[in-house]
Amino acid sequence: MTFVTPLESDAAQPASKTRNLVSLTVNGQKHDLQLDPRTTLLDMLREHLALTGTKKGCDHGQCGACTAIVDGRRINSCLSLAAMHDGSEIVTIEGLASADSLHPMQSAFIEHDGFQCGYCTPGQILSAVGVLDELVAGFPSAVTADLNAAPDGSAMEIRERMSGNICRCAAYPNIIAAILDAKGTRA
Repeated sequence: MTFVTPLESDAAQPASKTRNLVSLTVNGQKHDLQLDPRTTLLDMLREHLALTGTKKGCDHGQCGACTAIVDGRRINSCLSLAAMHDGSEIVTIEGLASADSLHPMQSAFIEHDGFQCGYCTPGQILSAVGVLDELVAGFPSAVTADLNAAPDGSAMEIRERMSGNICRCAAYPNIIAAILDAKGTRA
């Protein structure tokens, strides 16, 4: 059996000094950043752009608190390197509302009390916006009965699509009601 150990000289070396130029648009504003290639999209948003609405929950892609919308699709920003999104358009909770009014999903969450402590709320709202976009685009989920038909957007369908977003306060019934309301269907 052969064991490979790092050389002592390797262990003494400082972290990578390599920087990548990453150009992207966040909430409608263009940014050109020099980033360590290991920087996650989540850390870029929080530490380099001071957009702290995107939360660091588990840092393993299991809770959904870090959800952002990238090029129109919702992703767990903790699992994605910032350098992978050079040229991308990113929307965070800070960029969802207009200057004059809240996004309809934000309003629905307020109306239906779709939050308790609020920590997961930004990720829940952005994921919910992504869910409605997926329904409009006709993307099936694990519970879509007929893959040749448009998804029905039922509460069961929405629950399945939101299953990657955890709320430790258990506001799930109110979250589903808010999404159905924003979709135009009452729970």
